[in-house]
Amino acid sequence: MTSAGPVNPLNSAAFQHYFRDDAYDEMFDGRGNVRRHYVPLTENFLSLSQEELRRRKHSADLAFLNQGITFTVYGREEGTERIFPHDLLPRIITHAEWSHIEAGLTQRITALNLFLHDIYHEGRILSEGIVPREVVFSCKHFRRQMRGLQVPRNVYIAVVGTDLIRLPSGEFVVLEDNLRVPSGVSYMLTSRNVMKRIFPQLFHHCSVRSIEHYSRELLTTLRSLAPEGRPEPTIVLLTPGVFNSAYFEHTYLARQMGIELVEGRDLLTHDDVVYMRTTTGLRRVDVIYRRIDDDFVDPLAYRADSTLGVAGLFNAYRAGNVTLANALGTGVADDKALYAYVPRIIKYYLGEDTLLNNVETFLLTDPVQRQHVLSNLDKLVVKAVGESGGYGMLIGPHSTAQQRSEFHDRIEADPRNYIAQPTLNFSRAPCLIDDGFEPRHVDLRPYVLFGDKVTIVPGGLTRVALRRGSLVVNSSQGGGSKDTWVLNN
Repeated sequence: MTSAGPVNPLNSAAFQHYFRDDAYDEMFDGRGNVRRHYVPLTENFLSLSQEELRRRKHSADLAFLNQGITFTVYGREEGTERIFPHDLLPRIITHAEWSHIEAGLTQRITALNLFLHDIYHEGRILSEGIVPREVVFSCKHFRRQMRGLQVPRNVYIAVVGTDLIRLPSGEFVVLEDNLRVPSGVSYMLTSRNVMKRIFPQLFHHCSVRSIEHYSRELLTTLRSLAPEGRPEPTIVLLTPGVFNSAYFEHTYLARQMGIELVEGRDLLTHDDVVYMRTTTGLRRVDVIYRRIDDDFVDPLAYRADSTLGVAGLFNAYRAGNVTLANALGTGVADDKALYAYVPRIIKYYLGEDTLLNNVETFLLTDPVQRQHVLSNLDKLVVKAVGESGGYGMLIGPHSTAQQRSEFHDRIEADPRNYIAQPTLNFSRAPCLIDDGFEPRHVDLRPYVLFGDKVTIVPGGLTRVALRRGSLVVNSSQGGGSKDTWVLNN
């Protein structure tokens, strides 16, 4: 499966700072040869001068700037709005690898939907002790108001972004599931558009599978979840507003789907029906693709101080007159403590072994596991169960004694709020750093849609830890992204 090609890139000036270690290298095999599926791409990039690479990089950055593709970093004095960092060299996944990923993600979302329906109805998996009741009922995202509520098609999770990493063995494993309001798909789509403009012939030469149909598939999925008797449903995307870190994505997806982008103040309820204010009067709303958290959707049902949601929305939802995607209460299934039980969940509902394995996870409510973690904080990664974006996390080997002491106290005070995992040496891919190529750690977030069927566009958001030596790929923590190419054959 490997070929050195006409020239070994590692001998070229552009790769003079490139290094390899025990981590799986996406481009090079263990002998330093270019993996076969990377050969055409490598030859193309090596044929470009440094000046031409700089020109194309500038062209890509300009395209992101002109489109307003930004993200927000909270808590930084130097300013919060930044252009999303993008690397020119795409990450390539073979057809066979993608087929395995696709099957594993389909299995996972199917089982998690069955789990959510079960815990909010019969609770069989809890009664049989497959998943402990206390893990579910102690989760801050468990919504008792959802008990017995029937959601359309029994679909709780319509949109999922599951984070995968590749281990030194080459195996893809699941790092975490993002089920509440998964973000980042707009970066996947806009990155592809930019790359196709900069390297148009290379796409055809490498036979890259298309992802441009994602927005159409998302719209089809949302339509399939409309309440009964609404054959031409009105669908809206509910955003917290312009100050939200993912506002660019909200506007982008609404425009791509041809639906209205609304804030809470644009909607109202009457007789348990949701309406949208328009210039021609009120218009009934049937499906809400929500990009706000459960707590803020309805000040009458959840946080009374919320100005982002719609008063009475939950009653309309409970009456079956409007669909929320994703459903309320789905956050219990992406709690990082519940994550440890997903292989059991798959086996229980589907009778199948897990196709995409989990990372070993220590549950700190268990005294034995907690003591092991507290004694090895310098070697492990500790995560807060409900946090995202790289926040609330300790990376033991890169931490200070003071940080470890602080996390020791936090774990002792609230063990349910934390899990721990080994520090993983996950895969690296070459990135354009200044005028040469260097390896950086990468993960992969494919996006899964679940309506009448499961749809996964071939690719995903490859996130990159751009800081040398960093294991954190989140944009809020200095990460960036690169285009992900899934090959046709």
